[in-house]
Amino acid sequence: MKYKKPLTSKQVGLKYGFRSGLEIAISQELDANKVKYKYEKVKLTYVKPQKAHSYTPDFYLEHHDIYIETKGLFTSADRQKMRLIKEQHPEKDIRFIFSNSRSRISKKSATTYAMWCEKYGFKYADKHIPLEWLKEKSVSQLLQEGFEHEQQFEN
Repeated sequence: MKYKKPLTSKQVGLKYGFRSGLEIAISQELDANKVKYKYEKVKLTYVKPQKAHSYTPDFYLEHHDIYIETKGLFTSADRQKMRLIKEQHPEKDIRFIFSNSRSRISKKSATTYAMWCEKYGFKYADKHIPLEWLKEKSVSQLLQEGFEHEQQFEN
């Protein structure tokens, strides 16, 4: 019987459609926590001056209404795009999971990925999805609970 070598993270990514080891790790965490998600299935349009573009978040947690973007390298173009998307979709809850949020945005800048997120109002984490995120309720869930609570008092 021939021994089969385990797949490398790159091979797993190619087989299942993930583009990075961090995306694979996050998908495994979501699976382990039994969280339903769509991987790069949702597209959000945004306008870059004079031209419409679309953005595909890495993960969309439907039950939580949270969009998760995983980043190793967070380029200037990525940061500009995310600012435009946040401006044009302020109702969307977009969060980052970085390989290292303490990385500086450039060699000449003291600003880290974490500092950038705090400045522009994005939640972020390093390497793993915080369990608190998975326990949060979406705005629609909170509204539904409030509606149900009101109905109890009316009856």
